[in-house]
Amino acid sequence: MIYLDHAASTPVRREVLEAMWPYLTGEYGNPSSHHTVGESALSALTAARASIAAHLGVRPGELIFTSGGTESDNLAVKGIVLGSSRGRHVITSAIEHEAILESVDYLVRHHGASSTILPVNEEGLVSPADLEAAIRPDTALISIQHANNEVGVVQDIAALKAVAGSVPFHTDAVQSAGWLPLKDLGVDALTLAGHKLGTPKGVGLLFVRSGIPLEPLLHGGGQERGRRSGTENVAGAVGLSAGLSLAHTSPGPLRDALIDGVLAAVPGAFVTGSRTHRLPNHASFCFPGTSGEAVLLELERHGIVCSSGSACAAGSDEPSHVLLALGIDAAVAQTAVRFTLDGTTTSDQVSEVIERVADAVATVGGLSTR
Repeated sequence: MIYLDHAASTPVRREVLEAMWPYLTGEYGNPSSHHTVGESALSALTAARASIAAHLGVRPGELIFTSGGTESDNLAVKGIVLGSSRGRHVITSAIEHEAILESVDYLVRHHGASSTILPVNEEGLVSPADLEAAIRPDTALISIQHANNEVGVVQDIAALKAVAGSVPFHTDAVQSAGWLPLKDLGVDALTLAGHKLGTPKGVGLLFVRSGIPLEPLLHGGGQERGRRSGTENVAGAVGLSAGLSLAHTSPGPLRDALIDGVLAAVPGAFVTGSRTHRLPNHASFCFPGTSGEAVLLELERHGIVCSSGSACAAGSDEPSHVLLALGIDAAVAQTAVRFTLDGTTTSDQVSEVIERVADAVATVGGLSTR
């Protein structure tokens, strides 16, 4: 099998599992318990928090462990807006993850908030000028994704943050973590998810800068300094720390070879999103005249696993909101296929994928390869 769906989830890395193993077996204490077993768990949790903080260039006390990216996004959007004294206006972009867009919609429907959804250009980029024009005195939060999960476009977060001024700025860095530097983004809040970094599913992180009020979503025992109650996932936190510290080998040249090869082999195919402002492991296409799902099934029949877009929208037969925001026709948007590599992907595998993609598109009655 050639697995090229790392944007959906990565295999658990051996180094991560080895780091977690003691806290899945003998070190089983509750970190809130005041005895030796609990104190051992607390020590591991504290060390993981410190390691992640150093990697991000923030303070350990500014980190909140969560169950994953969706919870972290929800906590960032709802928590910062509901805790704000500025007002209840939110700015985000048209290509954000559903966890952001649905959280904004919730605030509008249930808490009287208002929102501005910024457009993107045909490459998927947000304009700093558009952001600056959208900011109001009652703007409580700006949330712009660092790198998009469906089309791989990387936003210029530093430029966007520069026009945000004093308005709290959150970025979803789930896809960029491990591939791009995060320390110098300068944001006020940032989301991570462990299972994109080689940990098991079920652990995530939200960084929120000190001084920014945050209304918790979960109430109870007051863990995570009262910002996220619930017994902490110690093993998950240790795994997240280990996964974040492991450097990826960038497959950038292989990504470019895959893009160039597919475009040459499949007439009419085109890349979705920017080719220059793009994650180094991400290649995404539309194949007009086909069905993306049919192409996927044909590829999987030959042992190649990839995706038609966001795994978080699985089961939806609607065209991708991301591709529609890029100006792609709805029917064409449903021909999308995404390939996301990792450091173990080989040139031989890329060559095989290019050949199989051309065959798959021809087989499902779409584009001719001749």
